[in-house]
Amino acid sequence: MFLFKNINEYQAALLAGEQSCVQAVQYYLDQINKHQDLNAFIEVFAEDALARAKTLDQVSQKNQLVGKLHGVVIGIKDVLCYKDHQVSAASHILENYTAIYSATAIEKLLAEGAIIIGRQNCDEFAMGSSNENSAYGPVKNAMNTDLVPGGSSGGSAVAVQAGLCMLSLGSDTGGSVRQPAAFCGVVGLKPSYGMISRYGLIAYASSFDQIGIFSSNIEDAALVLEVIAGADNFDSTVSDKPVPSFSKTIHSEGTPTKVAYFKETLSHPGLDPEIKQQTEAYLDELSAKGYMVEAVDFSLLPYLVPTYYVLTTAEASSNLSRFDGIRFGHRTSKPLDDLTELYKLSRTEGFGEEVQRRILLGSFVLSAGYFDAYFTKAQQVRQQLVDLTNRLFSQYDIIVSPTVPSTAFELGRHQHSATEMFLADIYTVYANLVGIPAISIPLFKHSNGMPFGLQVMSQSFNETALLQFSKKMMSV
Repeated sequence: MFLFKNINEYQAALLAGEQSCVQAVQYYLDQINKHQDLNAFIEVFAEDALARAKTLDQVSQKNQLVGKLHGVVIGIKDVLCYKDHQVSAASHILENYTAIYSATAIEKLLAEGAIIIGRQNCDEFAMGSSNENSAYGPVKNAMNTDLVPGGSSGGSAVAVQAGLCMLSLGSDTGGSVRQPAAFCGVVGLKPSYGMISRYGLIAYASSFDQIGIFSSNIEDAALVLEVIAGADNFDSTVSDKPVPSFSKTIHSEGTPTKVAYFKETLSHPGLDPEIKQQTEAYLDELSAKGYMVEAVDFSLLPYLVPTYYVLTTAEASSNLSRFDGIRFGHRTSKPLDDLTELYKLSRTEGFGEEVQRRILLGSFVLSAGYFDAYFTKAQQVRQQLVDLTNRLFSQYDIIVSPTVPSTAFELGRHQHSATEMFLADIYTVYANLVGIPAISIPLFKHSNGMPFGLQVMSQSFNETALLQFSKKMMSV
């Protein structure tokens, strides 16, 4: 049986000759095959993964490792480019498209000895909160296949939840790593905006998007972050700050002790009563253990979701304009003489309903006569949120909140109500609006048997405090 607590334990077994990379890859291939009903993977790179594992084993037999992630089996969300492999953003518009280069994050994984086992299902162009918007069908929650896994990175979350790979890379625009992590009972980390290069990540909303990490523990997430973070000449928005050795700093002394929470998040009418009760009880426990836990006012909570959707759809309408049926991707097969009709029909056939809805909404808020009323106002709210965040982190080390307002819901339940689906992101979009790091840690279980997480946030580029605090919470 292939059971290891973390990467360090696995790699120790490799060096001791008790385990091989080929055995690890074959184990996960068998698990993926066994759990095909979950629909977590769109494509499995079986031959590639086994060949790379064999090469890595030849090195480890000499009592050395290629890098920090030697032999670590990782799945990637179908929005990350991996050279000479297909990538589709789970959309018909990019059907059969093969990436001509690898994302910087993928290059860094490979340079440290990781093995990419396949591309994982997601909501089309990362737009969704349930993973029901994929051209390849919905992903199912491994704990209860009648329920959604969350979205948009549902396949990546389920792959870790069900033990189909060691870790996964997802993307987080408004909670697309943290929300499915909470629904699936795994760790989901969204770093600061600019911590990880977005080069090679298919864009949804460029000022919000960030590559994130799914894992079963904090130590592994910290190690992967350490590997894939850092400056990149191909991304002008990524920070050139030195990357701390997160895998070591999480074990250092000085765990953050000043904790704030927003009163309005726990009094919101959409919050499940049991999530409210367990979260409040946990905050009381922290106080009893000596942490300074204080409630702060957050009057802007009702504006988070509207602000997020105005800005992200505006950016999406611009980013997705490149998918026109001319240069690459789906083109209608119907004979047409008019170029505009070719564009319209190709995009209508290629994009799903949710993506079309967001493109139309984004085009509307950017249109003449409405730009100032919607887009400009949303940018002003975003700036107020940034100012509030800076003030809060001058007084506190950590902000906590529920990750989600409810546990995983039934497949199809919110499929015809965009408003109800949007509200699933009410607690997660804040971190993306202001660019701070956030993580969902699997601390709780509902009486219905499903997990839910605590969201932890820290000051921008202070992932060290975030990971230290989270590790401490999961160790208690």
